[in-house]
Amino acid sequence: MRRVRARFGHGFDRRVRRVTNLTTLASEWAPDLNFAVLVKLERERTEVSHLQTSRLENVQWIESDVLQVGDIVVPANNSSEVLVLHRDSDRHHALQLTNRCNSLCLMCSQPPTRQNDSWMVDEALDIVRHFRTSPRCIGLTGGEPFLLRKTLRSVIDFIATRHPDTHIEVLTNGRLLADTHVVQQVLQGLQANVSWLVPLYGHADFLHDYVVQTHGAFDETIAGLLNLQLHCQPIQLRIVLIEPVLRSLPDLCAFIGRNLPFVREVALMACEPTGFAIANRETCQVDLRQYAKIIAQSARILNRYAVPYVLMNTPLCVLPRSLWPAASQSISDWKNVYSDACTQCTVKARCSGLFAWHEAGWVPAELRPVLEIET
Repeated sequence: MRRVRARFGHGFDRRVRRVTNLTTLASEWAPDLNFAVLVKLERERTEVSHLQTSRLENVQWIESDVLQVGDIVVPANNSSEVLVLHRDSDRHHALQLTNRCNSLCLMCSQPPTRQNDSWMVDEALDIVRHFRTSPRCIGLTGGEPFLLRKTLRSVIDFIATRHPDTHIEVLTNGRLLADTHVVQQVLQGLQANVSWLVPLYGHADFLHDYVVQTHGAFDETIAGLLNLQLHCQPIQLRIVLIEPVLRSLPDLCAFIGRNLPFVREVALMACEPTGFAIANRETCQVDLRQYAKIIAQSARILNRYAVPYVLMNTPLCVLPRSLWPAASQSISDWKNVYSDACTQCTVKARCSGLFAWHEAGWVPAELRPVLEIET
């Protein structure tokens, strides 16, 4: 999430707040919400202080050149920054529900922890309460959200009730869906507009289990996928393109076509160079241009089985042009950047770009800007 510099008044505590301004405060104000009012002038700060003395205790002033009306913020651990938990104008929105996980994926971008983090669910619900507008789509991530069991269902229902037009995407390893009791807790009678994003890293158990570093994970994930299908739930299968996965990618895609043809689509994703991926660099850092033929072959296999696919986190110049129509601008807004090499590229506007920390990590392949004028 974004960390931005800001000044704020006394009493600006850890509560979630929606950023507004003095012009729109009256129309937005509600007693069960907290507000951070953007100010620039001393008289504006004084006006907010007068509101506070008039018993509007849920209003505080904040000063920042980069915050936007509609942002949802909390103060960082110091007195000069806030964390932007949600921004209306972003393309991508997500809520992290837990940092706990039952897998240890080689390339995990969010290494799990074991401590009780139930506060994260409370914060997520508070963020949803403070939405100014309903996002088109919002992701629920972890860790592993299904570790929350029925609490996950409560979060889904809460979002669906307050924002019925918002599509919900749950990123899960699918393993706990092998448990029929968990399936009943979360899926029984589910009416919300939800899809499930589930990773699969091999066509055989030893391949998938190696990548997620958990014995038995493949069998549990397959059982979970079948239970999702049994409940008529839309599924996106996710495949992160690291070296052990790329070696058998065509076999994996054929396995999907033969055994999991019901999935909505398959996402072929470049690895995010952070977290465990840095520690496992020799396995996770690959030059995707060297694997272009394998990726194209795998795409043809999916086409043969009529399984839709999308390419994520991958700059267009790294991909064969035949795959460009399937490429997606998938990197979250707050961590999406472009290299200086991209400045003159004629397809930059529709390219995924790079992760913000690529300089400390790596890029998917040498960047070769497209310079010809497109017709």
